[in-house]
Amino acid sequence: MARKSSPFERKKPSLKPQARVLVICEDTKSSLQYLKDAAHHFRAYAEVDIVHCGKNDPLNIVKEAMERQRLFDHVYCAIDRDRHENFDEALELAKANAQKVSLIASYPCYEFWLLLHFQKTRKPYIGVGKHSSGDLLIKDLCKVAGMENYAKGSSENLFDRLIDRLPKARQLAAQVMAEALNEGELNPSTRLHELIECFESLGKPQPVACG
Repeated sequence: MARKSSPFERKKPSLKPQARVLVICEDTKSSLQYLKDAAHHFRAYAEVDIVHCGKNDPLNIVKEAMERQRLFDHVYCAIDRDRHENFDEALELAKANAQKVSLIASYPCYEFWLLLHFQKTRKPYIGVGKHSSGDLLIKDLCKVAGMENYAKGSSENLFDRLIDRLPKARQLAAQVMAEALNEGELNPSTRLHELIECFESLGKPQPVACG
């Protein structure tokens, strides 16, 4: 005779446990706020920690990721290429620890991701004099209707303001990255669409397979 289940018997979980993800941002405001708002939108905030670690250069951010990775299933480092002298060292260190640490690099900076919400470009950004490549990109971004008052370091909720343009940005970012890799020239490009895909995936818990 089959055993009857007790009302006090612990039920098996119906959903797979979600991965715990850490995102370390180079920026203290603009991209940090954007990514927090994106994680919240996709309901991934319960599984994602998004922080600024007090480091502002790629190499030390990757080193921080390696220190913290044992507490997470994966760590992403959102960094800008711009004028960082130790950027290539950061790439090599991350590559050696690719199983748990990924670089979400933007060339020349995070604002290229914002620009892709409006238009596609493969025009390289190269610093001139006191103006960095990032400065020049932001200048172009401020020429776009609706972005005239953008300022790096702003804590404005740009994610919600640009939400209707997000599908376009994701599509263009993937296209630009494919072209950049094919051409061997990453300036300009960004991998931020990959982080958005991660948030979206974490916001959709997967059922446990029966069997």
